[in-house]
Amino acid sequence: MGEHAAQESPAKAGRNTDGTGTGAGKLKAIGGSKSDVFNTAIVNQVVKATWGLETDKADRDRQIQAIVAAMSGVNPLDEIEGMLAAQMVAVHNAAMECLRRAAIPDQTFGGWQESLNQANKLSRSYATLLEALNRHRGKGGQQRVTVEHVHVHQGGQAIVGTVHPQRGGGPPRIEERSHGQPLTHAPGPAVWGPEPVRAAVPVAGGEWTEPVPIPRRG
Repeated sequence: MGEHAAQESPAKAGRNTDGTGTGAGKLKAIGGSKSDVFNTAIVNQVVKATWGLETDKADRDRQIQAIVAAMSGVNPLDEIEGMLAAQMVAVHNAAMECLRRAAIPDQTFGGWQESLNQANKLSRSYATLLEALNRHRGKGGQQRVTVEHVHVHQGGQAIVGTVHPQRGGGPPRIEERSHGQPLTHAPGPAVWGPEPVRAAVPVAGGEWTEPVPIPRRG
């Protein structure tokens, strides 16, 4: 009865009369697809995966509305983002259910620990899904590298430029800003030169000047 109500409520909004069965895309803000059949199916999958919907009708309707609102908040732009949004909402609901179970009083330590462990794994899965969504949207894994170059033009004018990498592999864009000061000599350590010629040290009288014989081994 609960599943039937969950399936019927979102599906009505996606029906059309053109006979194509794809819907008019009115639910695209929820599932990201131009097909309301897909959008309705993806919402129903989250509803079925949510624990605790077998309650009174008013509470069940509120939970379904919360699921739809959460998916709309992700604002999926295509089917891939719609599926990621559905998984994120389902994983979030499962994590919160595990945390609820961990808060049940007078339970065993093993049960409490297992609930927290599962909640921790689900929270990590949620973060992974969020990262995948950002990567799909071009937000994740994108690094902005700022490189400062000094270009010396004619006349000794130093121009410092900030290099911004362009999307699509295009040539980098350089924002130049003139410091307005010519390059001057920077003090540094003295460069070593050749050793100066020095007078030979006289040999002290009486010292042995013959080569030392090397003893042979027997």
